[in-house]
Amino acid sequence: MVELVLFDIDGTLVRTGGAGIEAFRKVFAAEFNAMDGFEKLKFAGRTDTGLVREFFEYHQIPLTRENTERFFEHYVFLLDYILSQAAPRACEGVLEFLAALDALPAPPLVGLLTGNIRLGAEIKLRHCDLWEPFKMGAFADDSEDRNLIAAAARERGRRLLGKELRGEQIVVIGDTAHDVRCGRYIGAKVLAVATGGAALEELKSHQPDWAVANLSCVTAEEVVG
Repeated sequence: MVELVLFDIDGTLVRTGGAGIEAFRKVFAAEFNAMDGFEKLKFAGRTDTGLVREFFEYHQIPLTRENTERFFEHYVFLLDYILSQAAPRACEGVLEFLAALDALPAPPLVGLLTGNIRLGAEIKLRHCDLWEPFKMGAFADDSEDRNLIAAAARERGRRLLGKELRGEQIVVIGDTAHDVRCGRYIGAKVLAVATGGAALEELKSHQPDWAVANLSCVTAEEVVG
């Protein structure tokens, strides 16, 4: 029986129309006068902290705590503003799948496993009325390495549940190869959804336990039972 289900955010739970990318671009330009090379950044499946480090290195901006805090202080403000002007929405099947998990006789603990910083994750999900279902999570604040974020999520789940968790008792749901890899890192089952940038056949090539077009194509019972 699955005890813990961990969701990625961008392209898995919600589509924000590139709000996070736009907020990154504007903060780099306005606060650090760093514009060249932004198109080289690959956002899908990455961590916010890793992206900031990479762009700072490209522009030889010192990777200090002060500069990092300055970046994210402006980033979350801009992200919230951009989302208020956009039309972020839940991905196909998400609301129904979450409701079905909650309706199970023994519902699993539902959490987040994301490359967003925690406040960025909350802002994105609150704009889609999706923050409340998640009882815990691990974020880019925990580590730049998605594998270590996954390990942090497993540990928090273990503490909340008050029991050890075997790999087969955890499901990671995401839309990129990075999600498959970090799920495997903690021995979890993986459900890959083609609601982000990756095509279904590409996701299948990474051999998740399930690969579906969207969350309406699989039932909560199939995944948790």
